[in-house]
Parts: sequence; C-alpha cells; structure tokens
Amino acid sequence: MKDKIKIENKIIAENSPVFIIAEMSANHLQNFDNAVKLIKEVKKAGVDAIKLQTYTPDTITLDCDNKYFQIRQGTIWDGTTLHKLYREAYTPWEWQPKLKKIAEQEGLICFSSPFDKTAVDFLEEMDVPAYKVASFEINDIPLIEYMASKGKPMIIATGIATLSDIEEAVNACKRVGNDQIILLKCTSAYPAPLEDVNLKTIPNLAETFNVISGLSDHTLGIEVPIASIALGAKVIEKHVTLSRADGGPDAVFSLEPDELKQMVESIRNIEKALGTVTYELTEKQKKSKDHSRSLFIVRDIKAGEKFTEENIKSIRPGFGLPPKYINEILGKTAGKDLYKGSPLEWKYIK
Repeated sequence: MKDKIKIENKIIAENSPVFIIAEMSANHLQNFDNAVKLIKEVKKAGVDAIKLQTYTPDTITLDCDNKYFQIRQGTIWDGTTLHKLYREAYTPWEWQPKLKKIAEQEGLICFSSPFDKTAVDFLEEMDVPAYKVASFEINDIPLIEYMASKGKPMIIATGIATLSDIEEAVNACKRVGNDQIILLKCTSAYPAPLEDVNLKTIPNLAETFNVISGLSDHTLGIEVPIASIALGAKVIEKHVTLSRADGGPDAVFSLEPDELKQMVESIRNIEKALGTVTYELTEKQKKSKDHSRSLFIVRDIKAGEKFTEENIKSIRPGFGLPPKYINEILGKTAGKDLYKGSPLEWKYIK
C-alpha cells in the first residue's frame, strides 16, 4: 500500500484532509454552459475535484431494445433501454478537454471514469491525473489493467462487487505495477437506502486490502458522507446538479450547490474535531479546571477546632485541596482561624 497517494497537488493519506470529488455525471443535461456553471459552483462549494464520465452510447452498450437491454430492475430509469439512457446521459467528448481546462483555471483537479480502452486513450491525450473505475466496470479486468498500466492513481468503486471481485480488481492493478489504489465503499442503488449503506465496511476495506478507502455516495442528503469521515473515509464522491428541479438521469440523488457547500464545511469541521489521540489538556481546558471541585471552608472555624462535614465541603471552584483528601482531613484540627469561603490548604491543618 502507498502510505500516501498524490493526485496533482493533493495528498491523500491517513493524516491529510479528505479528498472531496464532485461527480458531474449527466447533470449538465447535454448543455455545455450548464457543465461550466457546475464547475464554477462546485469550486465555490470547496471541493477538490470535478469528475466526468467518458463514454458514448455505443462504447458502453448496444443500440438494441430486446429484453436484455431493457431497464426494468426497479430503478429510477425503468422503462427505457440502456442505449437511450446513455444517449441522454453522456458527456460529449469534444467538451471534455475544454471542461478540464476550465476546471484547472478554477483551481480544481479534473479527471474521469473511462468505460472502454478508447476512452482511456482519449483521457491520456487529455493528461488526466487519475482514473476512476465505476462500480459496474469492476468486473472488466482487462479494462482495469489497461487503466492501471498508465501508472496513475486508481479510484475503484465497489457498488456491485463481492469480496473476490474487489480482490481481482486490486490484483489487476498490481499486476501491471500500480499500487496507487483507493477503494470506495459504494451502494449501487439510486438513491441508496440508508440500511444498505454499511459504512462500517470502509475501515474494513482499508484493512483487508491494505489501501486507502473512502465512499462513493448515492444516498439522499449529506449525513452519510459526513458520518463516513469518523470511520476513516479519506475520499468522498458525491453527485452534484445545479438544481434537482431541472431533472435529468441523476438529479434525484444529486446535491445542489448550497447542499454541497454544507457537506464540505461539515466534513472540514469533523476533521478538526477528530484530531488525534491525546490526554493533554489545552490551555483553555487547564483554565477550565478553575471551575472544578475542591475543598473549601463553608463555616468560620476557630484555631484548634476540628474539621467536620459541616465546616468543610467539596464544592466549586477548584482553588482548594482536591476532594480526594477529605477523609484524611476530617477530625484533624485547624492551625489558625479560618473563614467561610476560603480554599482549604495543607498549611491550615494541624
């Protein structure tokens, strides 16, 4: 495993900030200006990268409407064919170099999911800095090998994969000398039901395959990606749209820009809160100890008078002796006159 993976100027490692990817997918609605607006909006939201998808209807499926190509698995796309869906969803290839340039001008990393070897060759000409293997391509081992052979970081979604499928994909990368592997826990349902997400798999992926792990999320809302940070996710991918009301194949489970911004801010806050394992007190915590409990004189005491539960007590604030000494002090006598509201100190005890 690589202790760290670098994608352009971003380091992805155990102690680095989470790498946040906005997935454009089909949410440009076949309109170049929408694609540009999306790039600018996700930049404002604070993500690290924008991801495209590189296929055409004919590179990903067949123009056929027999039963094998009908979508009828209980998805939001039921009632059409694969070819018709991808005709509506694909990102024209001539846009992609232009979109990459615009993204980079905005300070974003831009890369893509290729769906066949011609797409890999096209993206190599674009000089993308990483590759994403989509969940439904995880069983295309020759394609994964071809991608990995380019020597760039491989981000692999596991939405329909068994443990052995994941192992095969990881081994395919390693066979061609690429160990820059990130595995994303993914639930390939659109939208994904919360009870099917199983975030606890994220640390197990990292441990089982000795890789960096993260989340490709298709749930509604932002709670799931935020929660995944506490379980060690170092990469988050989420679909984004200018407006769900605009429709489109992925709109239902995509975030709008203000929601994406809220997600990014929450992730950054959680990162700060996670911190490190420590029992050292900060200066603020040390100061707060002034408000802890300690032993105080709660009734005037004459010199020679015994300390009792009526004249000394454990109360706030914390300027007297620690409460643990009270049984040792009870029954002993005062060495001088003591007054109500004074912190008890050893020098006052005879």
